[in-house]
Amino acid sequence: MTEPSAPARAYRIGIDVGGTFTKAVLIDNATHDVIGRFSVLTTHSDPRGVAKGVVEVFRTVLERSGVDPGEVIFLAHSTTQATNALLEGDVAKVGVIGMATRVESLLAKGQSAMKPIELAPGRHLKPVNRFITKETLTDDTGRKAIEELKAEEVKVIVASSAFGVDDSEAEEKIRGLVVDAGLAATCGHEITKLYGLTTRTRTAVINASILPKMIDTAVMTEASVREAGILAPLMIMRGDGGVMDIAEMRRRPAMTMLSGPAASVAGALMHLRVTDGIYFEVGGTSTNIGVIRNGRPTVKYARVGGHETYVSSLDVRVIGIAGGSMVRIKDGKLVDVGPRSAHIAGLPYSAFAKPEDIIDPVIELFRPKSDDPDDYVAVRSASGIRYAITNTCAANVLGYAKPGLHAYGNPESAQRAMAALAGMIGKSIEDTARAILDTATDKVIPVVDDLMAEYKLDRDQAVLVGEGGGAAALIPHASSRTGLHHVISKDAEVISSIGVALALVRDVVERVLPNPTPEDLRRIRREAFEAVVKLGAAPENVEVTIEVDQHTHRVRATAMGASEMRARQRNDEVGELEAKEIAAKAMGVGLEHVTLAAATPRMRIFQGEVEERSWKIFKKRRSPVRAVDLDGVIRVQRSHSVVRAASAGTGFADVRRLWEDTTIYNGDSVITPDIFVIIGSQIIDLSGVNSIEQALAITRSEFDGLVDSDPVALISIPPSRGL
Repeated sequence: MTEPSAPARAYRIGIDVGGTFTKAVLIDNATHDVIGRFSVLTTHSDPRGVAKGVVEVFRTVLERSGVDPGEVIFLAHSTTQATNALLEGDVAKVGVIGMATRVESLLAKGQSAMKPIELAPGRHLKPVNRFITKETLTDDTGRKAIEELKAEEVKVIVASSAFGVDDSEAEEKIRGLVVDAGLAATCGHEITKLYGLTTRTRTAVINASILPKMIDTAVMTEASVREAGILAPLMIMRGDGGVMDIAEMRRRPAMTMLSGPAASVAGALMHLRVTDGIYFEVGGTSTNIGVIRNGRPTVKYARVGGHETYVSSLDVRVIGIAGGSMVRIKDGKLVDVGPRSAHIAGLPYSAFAKPEDIIDPVIELFRPKSDDPDDYVAVRSASGIRYAITNTCAANVLGYAKPGLHAYGNPESAQRAMAALAGMIGKSIEDTARAILDTATDKVIPVVDDLMAEYKLDRDQAVLVGEGGGAAALIPHASSRTGLHHVISKDAEVISSIGVALALVRDVVERVLPNPTPEDLRRIRREAFEAVVKLGAAPENVEVTIEVDQHTHRVRATAMGASEMRARQRNDEVGELEAKEIAAKAMGVGLEHVTLAAATPRMRIFQGEVEERSWKIFKKRRSPVRAVDLDGVIRVQRSHSVVRAASAGTGFADVRRLWEDTTIYNGDSVITPDIFVIIGSQIIDLSGVNSIEQALAITRSEFDGLVDSDPVALISIPPSRGL
């Protein structure tokens, strides 16, 4: 009898298309270990565009790793193409056909007529507008409007109707006529289901303007992938941190805007398993800063040329300080660091020179660019070569950039260059390096404080996550100044590619519902669930979060899930003791202070007891919580909570009781708690819900198919703690 054959190896490929480099990583699907990596300069000027670089890196990384294309089960890439096309004005001419009834047209005609949209200074997208009342819309009137737009050299047409999110018949009629005329089309209702004709039409116009270019790239990339023997679906990174298949990208390319920062966040979520924190993608010239909250990135609508769109993208703050930012000196004093970087100035870092290259260094002040101030610092060696003194150099002097990190260079070289600067400003070498990083992180810390306040992150729970090649240049020093714990990603320089390879399928459904009923919430939840499954997520692995904004009346359902290939159960599940150790370490307490408060078949909820002193007299007790899944990932963490074990049979009553017990009634105001309902591995986040009836409506569908004895866990974050 022959032994059964071993299961085939399985790999995932993630490709990050950056402004300078296109980087690929090959990841083992079972262990998530990086097996191979390769990068090339991004092929902006090639006739095939960035697709050429994408194809080159995935072919090369397979060849160098000895992996057969048939063993690749997932291939995805982020892209700067949509963003770059808009910034560079490399867009197609767009025509708009607005529609409404005669009564509605009094307002709708002006709202659907798009004025020029500024994409970048001096670059505008100038749509051509037509309008048809629905009462006069026929095949003939539609064709006439289309022919008029074609005569003005329009390449893509947007069909946008007043209240098209409720009745898309008119938009679909125009789409059919446009396709018959040989042009590409975009309908307002397929971009978003939100009301707001002007913003919806503007978003559709931006989407349409990049549609031809993105479709061409998609066709070339997909053909090359299939030619290489990879049968796995080709996925594209979205700007909100998820991935979508290439068919969806052909329909909504604008969703890929800002997918570069999104890729790095996905890496932090999946590779580092971060629950709450501030993430930094530190490059050479600038740093992207954003928030991870409840294991999800925070998302807002992207703005183009100062105008709001309905394109969801990560809430990212960009600051002009990074690993390569150069020092500025005036009147013998350190006055600033950045915004100009060594990369822009064309100078090598002193930290990456050999010690023998830094001989008799002399400080020189110069202008990196003609319109820059003349106070930037360079150090000239006896050989005549000039080097920059950067944040990375300071981090090497102070020991923050440790061996194994991308920012680690040659500390001795950095010290020699720093000695020349120290002599000029009258400080020690170490104090000079510290002053540089103090000045640099003075620009970082206020952003961190603002984000923590805006998203209500607990300081004792949040972690600073360093990503990108320059992470060690800023994050350790920022950590020491703020008292916040930090971690620098393994493989930080390729974290974006890792994030692409491990990203989840994601989609968002939004509606404007002034007073959503329980049935409204169930319907929008189901719609989001079905949308993400359609995009390739495994149904049993999908999680849906509902947010209800009482001010804007918007209801947002965000569905996320692993692809079918990634949803398989792992064989290295953690036991209860290991999970307890993970929870205790995260709480910063001993095992004896942690108890298992509740559990489901795929999640354990641990609660700790922490006693803190205030003014050395008063004692305060709090009960931190950690929900740990079978992979050892902390899925929920809070510094104080109420945890209750329940069952499917009593679940609704228990949710209602917990809601009432932890709601605060303060005069005329009612402050509701943040509640999480855990069923199996599913976490139902009710933190955006403001009434118990809405909360029960959202959870009801999750109880379908359960028997009364099935365990359910409930976590409430009482508002009295400011959480």
